Amino acid sequence: MPYQSAPDERTIAPPLHVCGPRGPWEEVRANLERDGSAVVFATWGEWLTAVLSDAELRPLLGRDWQRYRRTRDAAMRYRFVASRMVLKYTAAAALRTEPAALDLAYKIGGRPYIRGFDQIDVSLSHADDLIVVGVSRTGRIGVDTEAAGRKMSFQLFHEQMCTPTEHAELTRMTGDRQGPELLRLWTLKEAYTKALGQGLRLGFTAFGFGLESGGLLAPDGSAASRGEWAFATHPVLGGSYLVSTACHDTGLDTARDTAVHTMLDEGFMGAVEEGLAGA
Repeated sequence: MPYQSAPDERTIAPPLHVCGPRGPWEEVRANLERDGSAVVFATWGEWLTAVLSDAELRPLLGRDWQRYRRTRDAAMRYRFVASRMVLKYTAAAALRTEPAALDLAYKIGGRPYIRGFDQIDVSLSHADDLIVVGVSRTGRIGVDTEAAGRKMSFQLFHEQMCTPTEHAELTRMTGDRQGPELLRLWTLKEAYTKALGQGLRLGFTAFGFGLESGGLLAPDGSAASRGEWAFATHPVLGGSYLVSTACHDTGLDTARDTAVHTMLDEGFMGAVEEGLAGA
């Protein structure tokens, strides 16, 4: 069952299945214009033909070319390049340009960004054969995915990832619901920390989610957001995987047109970071 944050807040559209370089990129742009964000997913096998047949693979990969060449295991190498292709094609769709024109770089900790195009933020996640990419024009975005069948023990994990409020809510649930809810909670927390650029540096007990009511909570259960964050969890590939998204809105009234010729002010990401620091 899809999960969205509180009904009076912004929504995040279900992830779009992009089976190869043909998209559907117009739907990605439509979601960006309507919601300010878009999420796509694919399996690396669906992009393998493009990986093997692209004569421009080296300029497309850019700084990732050497890492691609150094990866000896063929399956790992193709998964890596497919994930970068999906990310670049998605960003290119948002910016209405060619994927090879974009320079994919990484911040400390490995968070990807598109060098020189601060009007969009991107996030990447993968599990097994699944690749997930999120893109936003309103602020930070984070995505995370896990196989829906992954078993998580409440007894083993609750101390490391649950606030007292979350622990109380999960304790009241039946055993058959407790495990799936814990897994969904894990993906939401992963997505949120990725959006913040913190990864595992931010402890999962330092913030929480209302499992019934939705929304971001402080450890004591009080509201920790005034509507600037939107969260969602959606099943994909017939329910085989969960995809969670965390998306921040800076409130800067950014242009709906994210084409490369409508660049945002250079202070955009600085304002995002200031807003996040004050949240």
